[in-house]
Amino acid sequence: MFRRLRIALAGRPKAAMFELRDRGYRSPFEQLVASLISARTRDETTLAVSERLFAEARTPAAMAALPEERLVALLNGATFPEPKARDILALSRRILAEHGGAVPDTPDALMAFHGVGPKIAALTLAVGFGIPALAVDIHVHRVTNRWGYVATRTPERTMAALLAVLPRHYWVEINERLVPFGKWVCTGERPRCSACPLLSMCARVGVTQSR
Repeated sequence: MFRRLRIALAGRPKAAMFELRDRGYRSPFEQLVASLISARTRDETTLAVSERLFAEARTPAAMAALPEERLVALLNGATFPEPKARDILALSRRILAEHGGAVPDTPDALMAFHGVGPKIAALTLAVGFGIPALAVDIHVHRVTNRWGYVATRTPERTMAALLAVLPRHYWVEINERLVPFGKWVCTGERPRCSACPLLSMCARVGVTQSR
């Protein structure tokens, strides 16, 4: 499946965190902040907003020095800019005060920051640190259940199920591949089954109409 996905997605836009990584925004702090920005925000918007923000601040110290109103303005376009600005300022200050300016590299420590849940923590670990971690968003949840690889009702339960069955060396790549695959091929409504390179391997669970 992964071999076919790599070929099929060549040339497609990448998932936002992986695109930012490839544009040079690969530090754990940049990945943490961009992942927080990405919550309920389209990838295209996440990329634009993150690059605008990082043009002014790319470290906890620089971020903590920004006035809140300036940070809100830089986050304009992302969903919930005001609470995200507060969360980014708060975690930047805590990283400086409690972690010596270095982003912590454990899920529990990351999720101790307000606004950081399992998916954001996993993306930070996976893309920022290169630590195997499994980030499950709506695309990963939908596609793996449609395959019949897991059978769960929520992304949180899908994460637990995948941690039990998916080989560790695919934990980072599954998000990298399935986010664009879920956007362009295995869509929520009427997936493009006729053009899917995985059709022969897919149980098509829950699919009633396709293209």
